[in-house]
Amino acid sequence: MATNTQSEFPAAAAAFAPAEGEPQKTIAGRSPWYLAWRRLRRNYVALSFLALFILIVACCLCAPLYSRYVADTGPNDGNLSGTITENGKKIPVVSTGHVNANGTFKVGGIPVGPQLFAAGGKYFLGADTQGRDIAVRLLYGGLTSLLIGIGSAVICTLVALILSLLAAYYGGSMDWVISRFYDIIWAFPVLLLAIALGTALALNGLHAGPINIEAGSLWIPTLIISYVLIPYIGRPLRGQLLSLREKEFVEAGVAQGASPVRIMFVEMLPNVASTVLVFFTLIIANNILTEAALSFLGAGVQPPHASWGNLIADGEKLIVSDPWFALAPGIALVLTVLSLNVFGDGLRDALDPRSTVKLEH
Repeated sequence: MATNTQSEFPAAAAAFAPAEGEPQKTIAGRSPWYLAWRRLRRNYVALSFLALFILIVACCLCAPLYSRYVADTGPNDGNLSGTITENGKKIPVVSTGHVNANGTFKVGGIPVGPQLFAAGGKYFLGADTQGRDIAVRLLYGGLTSLLIGIGSAVICTLVALILSLLAAYYGGSMDWVISRFYDIIWAFPVLLLAIALGTALALNGLHAGPINIEAGSLWIPTLIISYVLIPYIGRPLRGQLLSLREKEFVEAGVAQGASPVRIMFVEMLPNVASTVLVFFTLIIANNILTEAALSFLGAGVQPPHASWGNLIADGEKLIVSDPWFALAPGIALVLTVLSLNVFGDGLRDALDPRSTVKLEH
């Protein structure tokens, strides 16, 4: 029987074949999820980047602890008149003025640079023009970016999955309406649509029936990013689910009187679970990057909330004199997105080595 199966389905046999030098009996009777885990744990690059992402998340989650016990200041606490001790001398957090190289006097507003360990952990990455601790704001900004990125990915994936299941199972007018909904969003460039919505809602908030979200709430960028990326998950899922709808096991379930909910979520959903998992991993990175772009342009996270996007925008003003203010959140953003993308690619290869699924827009 095994020989016939391998001859009839050579691609499937290759996908679930043991590694080189691995005896066949070690995978006999194993589930596809177990085989995927065996492939993933041999991908040390993907696991290393997963560890990097976990480290970044852990650091951001420790933001309140760092703020309270090390920096002794909050993310929005200005300190224009404060001082710190450096090499036994007290220096202002934000200088009141200095003499230029040509001998002219320039009015103050020059923040202190990175102190590393000189000030007992305070102003590790320096201060901004309002005397706020950059390191504290970097950690809180990461917490905001991760919250929006993961939250919007959950909402986007769930909505796209439910719509695609409905479209594939019922077909007809239901499929037509959902497909046109996908097409309308797909017709607009993602960032331009998000900027338009973010600009419109940033000032007035969202007030529609029972929904009452005030301007400046983190729910606004979360919902905007969720909305504009629905078709980028929904369209490929709809295609896979449409092919599953014609399979014999679905027809058997319908013939036995199974309810539509059971067929969609018990029979069809498990067959696209690996695709959904890969998309979810990749969409988190995409959403974090989209949020940073919106916040950089002023259409995302609004002050006083910190995010990596608006921290980069604030650091742009000091890019010549203090480039580290913009580089620190930029590096954090790059490492986070890179770690998720590399791990997502590794997870895709582990779940289906023959897959060519990519998230593009």
